[in-house]
Amino acid sequence: MNFEFFVVKRLVSAKKYKSSISAPIIKIAITAIAISVIMMLVSFATGLGLQQKIREKIAAFNGHIVISNYDNNSSEVTLEPIDKNQDFYPDFKSVEGISHVQAVATKAGIIRTATDFEGVIVKGVGLDYNWSYFKDFLVEGRLPNFNSKLNDEVLISQYLANRLQLKLGDKIPTYFLREGRERPLVRGFKIVGIYNSGFQEFDELYVITDLRHIQKLNGWEDNQVGNFEVFIDDFDQLTEKWKEVYLNTGSFLDAQNISQKYYGIFEWLSLFDFNIALIIGIMILVSGINMITALLVLILERTQMIGLFKALGTTDWSIRKIFLYNAGYLILLGLFWGNLIGLGLLSIQKYYKLIPLDPTNYYVSEVPIYLNWDYILAVNIGTILLCMLMLLVPSLIISKISPVKAIKFN
Repeated sequence: MNFEFFVVKRLVSAKKYKSSISAPIIKIAITAIAISVIMMLVSFATGLGLQQKIREKIAAFNGHIVISNYDNNSSEVTLEPIDKNQDFYPDFKSVEGISHVQAVATKAGIIRTATDFEGVIVKGVGLDYNWSYFKDFLVEGRLPNFNSKLNDEVLISQYLANRLQLKLGDKIPTYFLREGRERPLVRGFKIVGIYNSGFQEFDELYVITDLRHIQKLNGWEDNQVGNFEVFIDDFDQLTEKWKEVYLNTGSFLDAQNISQKYYGIFEWLSLFDFNIALIIGIMILVSGINMITALLVLILERTQMIGLFKALGTTDWSIRKIFLYNAGYLILLGLFWGNLIGLGLLSIQKYYKLIPLDPTNYYVSEVPIYLNWDYILAVNIGTILLCMLMLLVPSLIISKISPVKAIKFN
């Protein structure tokens, strides 16, 4: 074994590569592995990052699971109230993995200014509302304060503010139609905060106000709400948790998860899984082919040495291990540079957001990056194992080399 490692050390000597015919091939192989690792890391980080970011934005406006009456499960606007006194509210104790439950209500309205008007959905929220997402979305002003008595504070999107030429402190008259009546109800709200989620489908609709306004507009009691939004700890368990929630809400209520409600968006997101798998497969194949080429060149370049080892009684497997160790060293070099460059570029994008995206097409304003040790280790370990497995077959050529012919080979 010591003899083998001595040979490996000689084979991987930089000085020998500089003067050998195989030097350009080896450099190409290392570069190919480095580029492949960069591409795989970028695919994982951006693909998973985009999926995670869009899921978070949809959950910010809907929760992960929406509990509502059966008669308005396909509408964005609350039609019939639900009694707030439920076994699952405020704590959903019967289902594990539920992090938060909040009561909300929505009502369609029209914001009218001196020069323009826009249809909106006014969403009423209460003291139990989870503001963590909107803290990240807030671009100007502050979040509304609904802790004390009823006030006219609202949170409006930057999209609506720009479209209607509104700014902080402006009063916005909002009209609400009443069934069976000609004259609409009018409420004057004051803008205290402007948010931008980057999700135009929501930004062009939602205005956030106090839940008590919606209750008064609809003539509801204080204990009546439109629906409940449920947040879960692990999005990967969305389907399982949705089924459990559905079974634990009673026969008069319906439960719908966001992947059902926004089926088209989530189908589009699922395509990223296929794209990531396709890119990884191609990159592994490219890396393997380049390493096979490099290994074959090394074997052919050292045919005489192989013949000499065989003449001295060295087994085929021992000689194959020498070249496999050498190939493994080259793979590690490629992984080192690939990780260094790839993770460096991803970190720059994560913290400095240099590469923008069109939010109308991608629902985010910049390329989102998700860094996790699980897929980073999987990329590196998987590359080593698959490349080494692919190299086992071409290394069999060593057993076909005749010692007599190899020593005479020039």
